[in-house]
Amino acid sequence: MRDRINQSVKDAMKSGDKRRLATLRLVTAAIKDRDLAAPVDNQGLATGREKIGDEEILTLLQKMIKQRRESIATFGSAGRMDLVEQEEAEIAVISEYLPAQMTDAEMKAAVAGVMKEMSCCGLKDMGKVMSVLKERFTGRMDFAKANGAVKELLK
Repeated sequence: MRDRINQSVKDAMKSGDKRRLATLRLVTAAIKDRDLAAPVDNQGLATGREKIGDEEILTLLQKMIKQRRESIATFGSAGRMDLVEQEEAEIAVISEYLPAQMTDAEMKAAVAGVMKEMSCCGLKDMGKVMSVLKERFTGRMDFAKANGAVKELLK
């Protein structure tokens, strides 16, 4: 994943695509920031890792897309269509590095399967279900939508 992103940065430099290059630089900066935090956990204990793995990079990319979607809503309500277009362009670039997203039907089937497998009986099991979904479908599933599907099925 890192090599692919780094190669894309080089390609964007060569082609002169400034928007793509700026977005990819934001991505590499975010990855480097996480790499710096990787050797220690939240309690300050050593983790034995030097860099984050591909799963964590996928999670980071999803978070970056989510932030941009929130910005689009804010800029859209303020009438700043130029900034909306910029954020949408960044989402398009970042999305290239995520695996194909599940359709709503696939997501609901996956949620139902995990819930059946875990014998869920109420909202108290929601955290466990979401944890398993994140473990199995990182990068492929929109977890905000999955959260809604879990709540719907638990009613």
